[in-house]
Amino acid sequence: MFKSLFLITPTITASVMAIILNCNAQTKMTQKSNPLLCDPETGICELPDTLNAEETTLQSINKSIKIIYFTDPICSSCWGIEPQLRKLKLEYGGSVEIEYRMGGLLPDWSYNSGGISKPSDVAHHWDEVSVYYDMPIDGDVWLEDPLASSYPPSIAFKAAQIQSQEKAIEFLRVLREQVFMQKKNITRWEIMESAAQQVGLNTIQLRSDFEGAAKQKFEEDLQLARKMGVRGFPTLFISNQNNQQEIVYGSKPYESYEAAIKKLAPTVEKYPYNQDWINLFDKYPTLTAKEYAILTTIERNAAEKQLYELAASGKLTQYSCKNGSIWKRK
Repeated sequence: MFKSLFLITPTITASVMAIILNCNAQTKMTQKSNPLLCDPETGICELPDTLNAEETTLQSINKSIKIIYFTDPICSSCWGIEPQLRKLKLEYGGSVEIEYRMGGLLPDWSYNSGGISKPSDVAHHWDEVSVYYDMPIDGDVWLEDPLASSYPPSIAFKAAQIQSQEKAIEFLRVLREQVFMQKKNITRWEIMESAAQQVGLNTIQLRSDFEGAAKQKFEEDLQLARKMGVRGFPTLFISNQNNQQEIVYGSKPYESYEAAIKKLAPTVEKYPYNQDWINLFDKYPTLTAKEYAILTTIERNAAEKQLYELAASGKLTQYSCKNGSIWKRK
């Protein structure tokens, strides 16, 4: 059963367009027949119109605001909001709890509704999305080793959560860097295992849970997504202790997430975090230029120049792909 998850032969069809996130007007017209529709202008990787919405209220036990964040390891719109989420955690982490849930963006490639016909089309669209979100993405993974499904890395994330919520989020970040920048097929066990090793997870336990308990936990996430009427990713359900709720749907500017929190908790205080580069890299081991710009409130080009200078002075290391770079403290 485990082996079969990774030996599915991918057939590139119209569903690829959904993940690659540059849907045109014609694609939008076929929304109900496509399994996943993504549009960088709205910032949404959208699911088919077959889910039954149900009013759901959330309540945080320990913090004044709770966020349930539905995402997927290969959702490029979710990669696009990494800068906003990282700043949100720094400024409101004392009052906000974020619960990560997997939504199941790509079950397989068995869909047939026109559109993209070859892997090179997929690569092209991811390259376009990279420019749109100003986050480094190399679409050539779809030429060199295309993924068959997003389910294996989603299940692996649930397995990581069994060990540690914090390390699971770090694990997800490494998986995304692997697929978006390093062109690695993150459905392969050896790739997921290397990501787990980087963040200090027990890989023996991870594989055991991946083959066992994590599958049920992933199914529970899918059921919750259906119950809550999730239509695509990213979707953030934000609620306060009075069960009042706001929904932020798709990739939005930082101010949209902040406004939702302020609406639900007007007295919540913003934490004035240290914006020095050392402190930021202590908190987040890797940063893109956009992330660094948002976290430091430095103008985008000036932020990138500062990162280049820190790398040239030996303080940071830089990894580049064809559509951008990421920096790590030495």
